[in-house]
Amino acid sequence: MSDAGDPSGNIAGILDIHATTRGGHPALIHGPRTWSHAEFAAEVRRTANHLRDMGIRRGDLAGVCLEDRPRTLFVLFALARLGAMALPMDARWSEVERTRMAAFFKPRVVLADAPLPPAGEETVLRVGPEWDAAVAACPDEAPLVMGPDLPLLVSLSSGTTGRPTGPMVTHQQMYARFMSQTVSLTFNAYDRFMTATPLYFGGGRTFSMSQIVLGSTLALYAPPYTPEGLAEEIARTGTTAVFLVPTLLRRLLDLPEDDRAKLRGLRLLISSGAPLHAEERARVRATLTPNYFEYYASTEGGGVSVLHPADQQARPASVGRPSFRVEVQVVGEDHAPLPAGETGQVRYRGPGVADSFFRDAEASAKAFHEGWFYPGDLGSLDAGGYLTLRGRAKDMILRGGVNIYPLEIEQTLQGLPEVAEACVFPLPHAQLGEEVAAALVLRPAAAAEAGADALAGIESACRTTLARYKVPSRWFVMEALPKNSGGKVVKAEVARLAAETGG
Repeated sequence: MSDAGDPSGNIAGILDIHATTRGGHPALIHGPRTWSHAEFAAEVRRTANHLRDMGIRRGDLAGVCLEDRPRTLFVLFALARLGAMALPMDARWSEVERTRMAAFFKPRVVLADAPLPPAGEETVLRVGPEWDAAVAACPDEAPLVMGPDLPLLVSLSSGTTGRPTGPMVTHQQMYARFMSQTVSLTFNAYDRFMTATPLYFGGGRTFSMSQIVLGSTLALYAPPYTPEGLAEEIARTGTTAVFLVPTLLRRLLDLPEDDRAKLRGLRLLISSGAPLHAEERARVRATLTPNYFEYYASTEGGGVSVLHPADQQARPASVGRPSFRVEVQVVGEDHAPLPAGETGQVRYRGPGVADSFFRDAEASAKAFHEGWFYPGDLGSLDAGGYLTLRGRAKDMILRGGVNIYPLEIEQTLQGLPEVAEACVFPLPHAQLGEEVAAALVLRPAAAAEAGADALAGIESACRTTLARYKVPSRWFVMEALPKNSGGKVVKAEVARLAAETGG
């Protein structure tokens, strides 16, 4: 067996160590099946041998277009072991979406559950029963490729639309992210962490891989599922930590008490993707678990900041302070840091932050500057170093020359009892340039009211907490807001649907 060496030189190497030091400890739970760390590491080595037999070598880019099953994790670690690069691809993509990504990134091979036609010049390898049989026949001794700055994967943003972009993340950077998560979110090797988001999604994939590297236990329970089913699986598997997107958290809050009680054993409940309203955070702590952490993170940089439960009441609008070994600044157009309290561009740097986009010098020049990454978020820092997000720079509404930040309005709407979900966006206006529009998903009681009456009450509530020019002038009620595979609302699609309906 190869010497695992420094895990930052190849994150797959530490699996061999766990196979010896924690061999009998559960590594992965999926349905009725459990793999120990010794079994998990052996499966990764056999998969690496099969990939090598298929011609995959160090430096190759391999698309991973697989469903959310244990096999996907074995493949990701096996590619890492060989020094090959993974290009995670969503198995739910249409042929048009897959073709667009393959044409831009040009993977040498694509691993897929389904029999897909090549989108370009790549070879498609079917990963099914025959694959499993071939892997089972391989020896479980496999070489471990090591090296400084060894590339690991091209991590596409969950919101990638139009021109695709994704940073190349190295083993060293990913290991730094794992350590930052462990310190900032208080993970340990005895946690049972549940992955309840797609493995294609950066959060689901990174948390899953980090728990295996940490030597803890990962429970894989990927969507689709019901909130009731998720609560039951958390209780069944003895899960102590879980990462969820805000949309799902809100659905859990609406569960009956018997179902919510199944979550009370959580030591860590982590949410990322968008900040919750202060009242929603309070409900989470009171009815689900007091151990709720809000996590601001990105595909390019990993964890950026953490809002600890102890800080949530005193800092209701904040997303917390920087994660372990991460520096955060808010700067102006000249890249100079702004005084505390002023709104500007958020930027950050750290050992886990990528330094460029893969094969895209033009996009890299816009987003990376002198070692800092600019995610496109607007925010402010207070004197204590707590970060408050104001929204995306591209989503900012310019109404009559005044800057309006949709996130502030969305959080106000989300705090109203009538509102299940809210999305605020600009619509063209002949005199003002842009006007403020809001799309809402109403809770059942509010939806049962006459539409005009329900919206009148919501608008009135907004006027008590927002300046008049921030109150939406166009309202749209929808049965559901369009979301991507990571559970994030797709604002461009909301605006398109709103424009079509008129409102």
